[in-house]
Amino acid sequence: MARNKNKNKKQEALDYHSCGRPGKIEVIPTKPYNSQRDLSLAYSPGVAEPCLEIEKNPEDAYKYTAKGNLVAVISNGTAVLGLGDIGSLASKPVMEGKGLLFKIFADIDVFDIEVDAKDIDSFVKTVKAISPTFGGINLEDIKAPECFEIERRLKEELTIPIMHDDQHGTAIISGAALINALELAKKKIEKVKIVVNGAGASAISCAKLYVALGAKLENIIMCDSKGVISKSRTDLDEQKKYFATSNKKVHTLEEAMKGADVFLGLSKGNVVSKEMVKSMAKNPIVFALANPDPEIPYNDAMAAREDLIMATGRSDYPNQVNNVLGFPYIFRGALDVRATCINEEMKLAAVYALAALAKEPVPEMVNLAYGQRNISFGKDYIIPKPLDPRLISVVAPAVAKAAIKSGVAKAKITNWEKYIEDLNKRLGRDNKLLKNITNKAKQNPKRVVFAEADNYKVLKAAQIVNDEGIAYPILLGDKEKIQSLIEEHSLDLSGVEIIDPRSKEQEERRKKYGDLFFEKRKRRGFNLYEARKIMRERNYFGSMMVDQGEADCFISGITRKYPDAIRPALQVIGKSDKVSKVAGMYIIMTPTGPIFFADTTVNINPTTEELIEITILVAESIKRMNIEPHIAMLSYSNFGSAEGDESNKVRDAVAYLHKHYPRLIVDGEIQANVALNSEILKEQFPFSPLIEKKTNTLIFPNLSAGNIAYKLVQELVGYEAIGPILLGMKKPVHILQLGSSVREIVNMVTIAVADAQTRK
Repeated sequence: MARNKNKNKKQEALDYHSCGRPGKIEVIPTKPYNSQRDLSLAYSPGVAEPCLEIEKNPEDAYKYTAKGNLVAVISNGTAVLGLGDIGSLASKPVMEGKGLLFKIFADIDVFDIEVDAKDIDSFVKTVKAISPTFGGINLEDIKAPECFEIERRLKEELTIPIMHDDQHGTAIISGAALINALELAKKKIEKVKIVVNGAGASAISCAKLYVALGAKLENIIMCDSKGVISKSRTDLDEQKKYFATSNKKVHTLEEAMKGADVFLGLSKGNVVSKEMVKSMAKNPIVFALANPDPEIPYNDAMAAREDLIMATGRSDYPNQVNNVLGFPYIFRGALDVRATCINEEMKLAAVYALAALAKEPVPEMVNLAYGQRNISFGKDYIIPKPLDPRLISVVAPAVAKAAIKSGVAKAKITNWEKYIEDLNKRLGRDNKLLKNITNKAKQNPKRVVFAEADNYKVLKAAQIVNDEGIAYPILLGDKEKIQSLIEEHSLDLSGVEIIDPRSKEQEERRKKYGDLFFEKRKRRGFNLYEARKIMRERNYFGSMMVDQGEADCFISGITRKYPDAIRPALQVIGKSDKVSKVAGMYIIMTPTGPIFFADTTVNINPTTEELIEITILVAESIKRMNIEPHIAMLSYSNFGSAEGDESNKVRDAVAYLHKHYPRLIVDGEIQANVALNSEILKEQFPFSPLIEKKTNTLIFPNLSAGNIAYKLVQELVGYEAIGPILLGMKKPVHILQLGSSVREIVNMVTIAVADAQTRK
């Protein structure tokens, strides 16, 4: 099965990159283009005007083109991840991926450029020739020692921000971690003995940055594959010579580790033993950053020393040194002041900003994302988490200020509060919602019953959530059919429980469930025989498993109409005692954060009272995601502009909520376009609280409006929709859309697990 698992992972990665539009990035117009007038302005003859302005003043390129927010991610493919020299074309998926990270974390646009040139002169000449296109250049996956000379020359010859992330990214993040680790260990950087294992681009850059932070060069011992880099060796390039030690007593990594205060590993896995860690000084610091296997396994290192502070490059252990903490925000700050370079002052500013952020109180959304109650500065938290939404508003301004102070900024920022506000608006504080929920789910996976396990998409989703550690699947259906599908599609579901409710081995369980169901429904049309018989149906059987605590969540609906799928759950599990109606909600994932749509699946024509209850249900659900709901209750009318039964009931619901829930940000009745457009609101309805608080929740007056709206948005705009999320049930139950995709099923399982965790 391990072979199948690897095969599945490989195919899944290939499918991800090839499905739909091949690749991971695209170019999207930012100006209107639908009319002939638009096109004449966009191209000929209108485009001539900005061209002439830029000819007169080249700096106007930042005013009239996308240059100021455009970064080139450039590689020649000579050191791609752990794959080595695979060539420029083969590096393209990685460069596209880096572009995706730039966009989602810092709203920076990227063109990936793969240069077929391995010699320094050709590469530099090519990059220099295309540089007018870009506001900055991120060099990526270029092997040492050429990468040092390439970056040096480009920085000398060009006047835009340039950074080789493989060198400086890890240095900046680990530098921040080192500052905080030393503080906890009560050690001074200028006095500690540092051992660096690995002498590639990243290791050398880390060591140089540590010197810039105050470490003494004579206190650093660097090792490569041949042992300690010493002055007696004759095989050293210029970069290694800089760190060559005159200490004649150490020749091996093992010898160097004795009495060391800090170990930095950027080499390969399992080269450090427990004994080597034990030989280090009091309160040692170990940064074992080789991926996927650290130089010493985390558990081995922690078992060796109780006083150890450790970081790795992995997300499943504390203190992950992840470059995404740095490069998006460093370039963001550099671009925003049109810096002519990324200098040492800017890099150090990023280091100190990251170190300081780790000492600040952690937002609840970060605690939720990582499944913890109170993340706080200490041995297991010396650098911020990658999903911390504050990174853009802390690191980018620090870098921008350093650029201005060091004299390399061509543009000045005077209103820093507004700049930080604009940074947060770029992405929306909530744009990481799904990542946060997924991370939270992984912290404490729950048992999820899949009622339709004789469906390939359900089985594939079950495999994914099982592999990713999101949930423990329980598959309901005919065992032979399920096993046949597993084998046919080479899925890996070994160890996953499969239950056939119709089988003889489940006879006692069916009887038990039937008797319990009879007690629930004996006055609602069921006799004992019917109650026991209906437990042969998977939706009833699975719902009863959740009701009895034998599973935590229930997922169904991919092959059945919504009413047919929801009815068993309502009859078995039932509504929460606090509600009289359940409701359905969709999360529409927009580029600036989620928008919540309700009710989209359950209530056909809710009354005023039911609208009130739906709104409260939705608000409570959104708050559990650590988002403040800003609610617009929709109609065809704007605050009494048109009379009618529908607009009146919405108006009455809003009035009730204003009176009885004064802290809830809600307004209406209001048209959808007005609710989502702050400018129109400010101009026409200056009294609305939704002017300052951007609308993120839409309550529809009836099922038709809600259902049609989310499906139109999903199909026409292409935004991802997560749902329908069923609100108001006693336990986590979610009914899928008919024909949901594998991704949609996975998303719903993730929501269900997070829901179950919250209820616990």
